[in-house]
Amino acid sequence: MSVLGVEGLSVSIGGAPVVRDVALHVDPGECVALVGASGSGKTVTVRALLGLSAPGSAVRADRLEVAGFDTRAFSERRWRAVRGSRVGYVGQEALGALDPLRAVGREVGDALRLHTEMSARERVDAVRSALDAVGLDPAIAADGRLAGTLSGGMRQRALIAAATIGSPVLVVADEPTTALDAGVAVRVMEQLRTAQQQGAGLLVVTHDLGLVAGWADRVVVMDGGRIVEQGPVTQVLRSPTHPVTRALVAASAAGRTAAPRPVVGAAAAVLETTDLRKSYDRVDAVTGVSFGLRRGRTLGVVGASGSGKTTLVRMLLGLEAPDTGTVTLDGAPWAPLPERERRARRRRVSAVVQDPGATFDERWNVERVLADAMSGGDARRATGSLDARVDEALGQVDLDPAIRGRSPLTLSGGQRQRLAIARALATGPDVLVLDEPVTALDATVQDAVMGLLERLRDETRVAMVFVSHDLRAVRRIADDVLVMHGGAAVEHGPAAEVFARPTHAVTAGLVRAAERLSAGPRSAAA
Repeated sequence: MSVLGVEGLSVSIGGAPVVRDVALHVDPGECVALVGASGSGKTVTVRALLGLSAPGSAVRADRLEVAGFDTRAFSERRWRAVRGSRVGYVGQEALGALDPLRAVGREVGDALRLHTEMSARERVDAVRSALDAVGLDPAIAADGRLAGTLSGGMRQRALIAAATIGSPVLVVADEPTTALDAGVAVRVMEQLRTAQQQGAGLLVVTHDLGLVAGWADRVVVMDGGRIVEQGPVTQVLRSPTHPVTRALVAASAAGRTAAPRPVVGAAAAVLETTDLRKSYDRVDAVTGVSFGLRRGRTLGVVGASGSGKTTLVRMLLGLEAPDTGTVTLDGAPWAPLPERERRARRRRVSAVVQDPGATFDERWNVERVLADAMSGGDARRATGSLDARVDEALGQVDLDPAIRGRSPLTLSGGQRQRLAIARALATGPDVLVLDEPVTALDATVQDAVMGLLERLRDETRVAMVFVSHDLRAVRRIADDVLVMHGGAAVEHGPAAEVFARPTHAVTAGLVRAAERLSAGPRSAAA
């Protein structure tokens, strides 16, 4: 008997149909991957399956059986009794899923407290084991540490622990490895695999076809709110029959190779760091990092969570002052430096972050976002004189000028990321710092954005710092790579050489973990 069975599922939001006639099933001990482009209906489908549809949604199904229950007429109270006990759920937004003011141990142990008769001591022991299984310090179970003090990657692991601790018969995970480096992602997938081996069915929503190939038994492909193809993972990925599936597979393959670009001339570095060091509460966050970056070149920065990447980025952007060491821009001091002395050159260094939606003012439309960047923050006065430049900026990143009147929050993930890139380039920067710019994007959109960045780099000669845990993306775009561990740069050199012949154990471990993540459980167990 399937732990999840649905037929004729349709979902409308505000009267507009977004999911149409979906039919799928998950059997005990089976991993089913749900894939598709941004806006294809994956997350809406998953939330409808679990009684979590947004207000104003209308959900209809000919059959909807979850963990042995016909849930079509379930009240919220009945759903709460099932979620956490019979069904584990890992949502896409790890930063918002845990109460930041609540102890992590209590958050993870809620399923046991609400649905079992375990004693407090037994719950703490179970939470310790669950945290250890996903690579978190077991002491968190009882030390009162608040969820808000954890990094994004640590919160994601805590959510996996919470979803699996109650031994559910069905685990639904929406992008469970998106925010994680390869080593941690392998541990998370191994934990989900353990639940699967114990008889649970897994439904994993992901944009990572490498992960699908290595860990899933079957794959379901969505487009336009409908299922367009499904079947055994090997069959679908090796011989896709639908154009959407073929496009996803081709885009995923495109990110695996990169041709080394010749070094032209011996120009001076536009961005240079010398012996950067930064500590917090006597703990070294960055220690002794030095590099130089020339125009038209890309430096990839990789490393596990907590390796110092984010602190390094903040110092490059002038948002944190180094304790010692320097950052120079075209040979002139950049950090440490008072902001008033840096302000005239601020436009020369721009950034694109992982979640650009959080950086857009919800009151502004696309036109004003770009005009504000172009005018140095005086968009109201300058908008009328910038019409042509706004259209040009949108065209540069392959966006239709017709969207200029829309709110950025109404755009798809890929469109928002393109707008963020257009905004960053609108200031005419010499240096563009990209922090996980394609992590949350599906394969086709990721391929398009990566191609866009490559084209813009070559056309504008902007220097790029590309920070990511996705080694495939870094392999594709980076000329050189900097590997961080414990705040230090443990390896630095040409990207092709470093990845092919790593000299440091940390680099070799990252490469092996990325290979295990794509190869799946047989390789991970080897």
